[in-house]
Amino acid sequence: MPSFKCKDIGMKCGFTAKAKTQDELLKMIGDHARSVHSLNPVPQETMDKIMKAIKK
Repeated sequence: MPSFKCKDIGMKCGFTAKAKTQDELLKMIGDHARSVHSLNPVPQETMDKIMKAIKK
């Protein structure tokens, strides 16, 4: 089950997420990035960090 933590990419944020698929997880991360971090769209550099930080 893939998981992600904002702190793993250097954010001072307690957000953690787990999902059945990576696609579901990415949607959750994107929703969080837009609503909490005001990242709309999420910059490619940040997406690269997110992809590397996802635990499988």
